[in-house]
Amino acid sequence: MFRKMMIPLLAGTALSISACSEPAEEATMDDEMAMADAGSVEAVAPDIVGVASGNPDFSTLVAAVQAAGLVETLSGPGPFTVFAPTNEAFAALPEGTVETLTTQDTETLGTILTYHVVAGEVMAADVIAAIEAAGDAGYTIETVNGGTLTATLDGGNVVLTDATGGTATVVATDVDASNGVIHVIDTVLMPG
Repeated sequence: MFRKMMIPLLAGTALSISACSEPAEEATMDDEMAMADAGSVEAVAPDIVGVASGNPDFSTLVAAVQAAGLVETLSGPGPFTVFAPTNEAFAALPEGTVETLTTQDTETLGTILTYHVVAGEVMAADVIAAIEAAGDAGYTIETVNGGTLTATLDGGNVVLTDATGGTATVVATDVDASNGVIHVIDTVLMPG
């Protein structure tokens, strides 16, 4: 699944790069100096919102972030760790839930979305190490909205348990962004 999501992102990047390059025989001395200067600057990954916007599997999440007025926050310096539900995760909610939240109850939507965000950049290896150190009770993660998630391992997979007892499995990890990291989950978590 991670490869499936990254292929459009990488293909788009490759097309953008190839569309911007000039044939070698047309390059001038000024172009060569500009390219040498550009070579010393590191490429920067897009921010969390940019990464999510570039992946069609997150179109519902991006629309929800926009409706809740969180684009500026999640585009900020962070760093943030986002447990990002896929479109399929949002589609599994009761019928009409996403539409109601995005059009009539954006305050609740904001609470739900910020329940998926953790302050700081927490890589998958760090989460697994914390779970193993915590033992059978699992590792408690505090979200930016003040709620908590409990992370446990099930057959090598990280499983997050929300305040309602619902669970989400992490299906892809360590998707890099300039202001943090995204871990993809298969269920929308509820703060209770």
